Amino acid sequence: MVPGVWHRLWLTWWSRPAADRALHRHVLRSRPTRILEIGLGTLVRTERMLRVAGVGPTGEPVRYVGLDRFEGRSATDPPGVSLKEAHRRLHALARVQLVPGNPDTALARVCNHLGAFDLVIISADNDERHVERAWFFLRRLVTTTTTVFVQAGSSRGAGPWTTLAPSRVDELATRAVQPGLRRAG
Repeated sequence: MVPGVWHRLWLTWWSRPAADRALHRHVLRSRPTRILEIGLGTLVRTERMLRVAGVGPTGEPVRYVGLDRFEGRSATDPPGVSLKEAHRRLHALARVQLVPGNPDTALARVCNHLGAFDLVIISADNDERHVERAWFFLRRLVTTTTTVFVQAGSSRGAGPWTTLAPSRVDELATRAVQPGLRRAG
């Protein structure tokens, strides 16, 4: 179900949290058909984004891959949903593949089978150490036309979204590999 004009207007100008409005505007403008989200949280942002994305230009549903800790969350992690709950809530909105685990280990398991994405979203809900190690795998999923949104701040105080250029993704991936190269040398 694609939202109506008033709902799209509300999402892009008045919805809360205000930081997510940039994501909604981008999805409306670019119509991504393949979306990767790292750190799902309570699924509010994900459900809104997938409703806005609707179906792809060819009439096929959007392909969505979500990585999250799900049941592996600790008491200090921000709130989230179970894997079963995420499947139940998202399966009608897109072709969904959910991968449990930390960003680095989950991407290490599946990145060779995913292909490139149009939109990559990395939430502040993730542990920075795991995201730093995940850049090596993310480089394989990003092309020159991919938009990468990264949320600033910590999980307790999520901030605005910023976009990263593909060249910046390459820099972060190289930095993630370099400590291992120094030890080997």
